Amino acid sequence: MTKINDLRSFIAALEAAGQLARVRRPVSLTHELADVAATLVRSGAGAPLFEAVNGSEWPIFAGGVANQKRAAIALGCAEAEVTDVMGRVLEPANGIAPVRVDDAPWKANVFTSDDIDVRDLPIPTHSRGDGGPFITGGVIVSRDPVSGRGNLSYNRMQVKGPRNFGFNVNEWRHVRMFMEGRPDPTAPFPVAIAIGLDPAIMIAAGVRTEEDELTIAGAIRGEPVPVCRGVTVDVDIPATAEIVIEGYVHPFEKKGEGPLAEFHGYHGEIWDSPSFEVTAVCWRNNPIFQTIIPGWYEHVYIGNVLPREPLLRRFVRHLNKTAVVHIPPYANGFSAIVQIDRDNPGQPKNIAMAAMTAHINIKQVIVVDRDINIYDPADVLWALTNRVDWSRDVFVVPGAQGHEMDPTADQRGVHAKIGIDATYKRERREYGTRVSYPMVDLSQYL
Repeated sequence: MTKINDLRSFIAALEAAGQLARVRRPVSLTHELADVAATLVRSGAGAPLFEAVNGSEWPIFAGGVANQKRAAIALGCAEAEVTDVMGRVLEPANGIAPVRVDDAPWKANVFTSDDIDVRDLPIPTHSRGDGGPFITGGVIVSRDPVSGRGNLSYNRMQVKGPRNFGFNVNEWRHVRMFMEGRPDPTAPFPVAIAIGLDPAIMIAAGVRTEEDELTIAGAIRGEPVPVCRGVTVDVDIPATAEIVIEGYVHPFEKKGEGPLAEFHGYHGEIWDSPSFEVTAVCWRNNPIFQTIIPGWYEHVYIGNVLPREPLLRRFVRHLNKTAVVHIPPYANGFSAIVQIDRDNPGQPKNIAMAAMTAHINIKQVIVVDRDINIYDPADVLWALTNRVDWSRDVFVVPGAQGHEMDPTADQRGVHAKIGIDATYKRERREYGTRVSYPMVDLSQYL
């Protein structure tokens, strides 16, 4: 197995596993690149490496962690072990702190002051409803000036000028808490944007924890993540990044920013967001730019699936010790499917309630038997069609708290949640066994 320690080794591992799609035909940064990437994910093909991008000499990579198979490659485990591995690395006791190094490949090319024009970077305009080019695949690296704790996060950044971005930051983000917890919360706040990373760092950045997320990346790799001090900011930045943008957030210099395709599948609103002033742009020789197609599978996988499946599993396994949980990316992180060996007619409803209480985002829980493939939407729909009596097997929880951005909720996230028992009720009617055809090697027949 290929040892992964940066984006390049991850791309090599994907290619070795047949999970890379080299796109050699030139593509436009405006819509076309995202259209191709989304189509590849939808069709089950590999993660795209766009080798010819109009107006840029740099290739662009996307879709690295967009399904269970590629998540397993990124984590260095089997597909069935993904939730186990995430559960282990999320335990603070298993974290491995980063180690500082003196130099990094991204310091090979450093541009500051008037030499900077971020409009020259290959930043895509992804969706037709987006307000312009956005950095979506960059990991924000910051440090709490009070405690000294580091932090990784995703904050969308819209290009606003040669040295300016809009910097979207929710009020519950740690980076915002860091800014507001300083003696002078109005002062410029230093951060760095690391682009083109080991997927362990990308996955860790999607987790909300009171620890430095780099310790989670270290736990995934089993060794410390090397970090290097910034050129113009006092921040420790992953040394293996392809591209680094340094600068300062101006918390009270706000302008309209957006819209952007969001994880719930709609275009978000225009937000009154702080501005970001760029002080340095750095990259390694022959860099690879990386983006996340917003409002699409990788966006949901990193932000909702990988960090939350272990949490839901822990809750439901209080009731069923062998339950398997999946948060499907096609449902925006709002739904959960739980696979169990049903041993009591009332257990599926209890399981559904446990999943709902594990995380506020979960508004729909479908409980199925072992013979249902929870990673196959068609199989789940089969269970809903053939094993649910809608008058008896569904319950609704009105007025529950959900996510404020859920399109079905009010402005405070209040809406109804639903649990569905899609298990086989043999006590009602025995209907035999499912039809099943074993897979064959088609190369032997075609």
